[in-house]
Amino acid sequence: MATWSEFSAAAPELALGIRNLIHQYGPGLAYLATVRADGGPRIHPVSPVITDDGLYCFLIRSPKRADLLRDGRYALHAFPPEDTDDEAYLSGYAVPVTDLQRREVIARAHHATPQVDWLLFEFFIEVAMWGRYAGPGVWPPKYLVWRDPALPHKSAMHTPDLVSAPTLETLSSTVVTAV
Repeated sequence: MATWSEFSAAAPELALGIRNLIHQYGPGLAYLATVRADGGPRIHPVSPVITDDGLYCFLIRSPKRADLLRDGRYALHAFPPEDTDDEAYLSGYAVPVTDLQRREVIARAHHATPQVDWLLFEFFIEVAMWGRYAGPGVWPPKYLVWRDPALPHKSAMHTPDLVSAPTLETLSSTVVTAV
């Protein structure tokens, strides 16, 4: 799976659109979907951190943290904007950051309190999607979708409902294809 920097280099317009939606209110705001121990979905609001090097999230001791430690699969969806219906989605696999220096640099830059029991996770990207609407309630939106070209795409984390959409563009590395 791709790091944020690899994804951003391969699809800069899409990465910028997603970054702008996640940070539209200042700090990152998104909904994090994880997989519960019984296989069901769990969703929580989180504050992701996007740097030039990676997509991260500080998680305190919680069900979502336990989910990611057990099964790193995730989906992340930006909070909806107030003035448009635009949407941003990422999915892939999250892993705890074990490099102490990188953890310290990110924690210091984003004011993570050292006294709190948090773990820093890096989110690797399999699929990224940005839906842009011409106006509120205007259908259909234009979707830009990127899939990590290094991975086979028979995963359960694909977007089958978008495959037949006439306004879908799929980005793979630097190739843009209208579907």
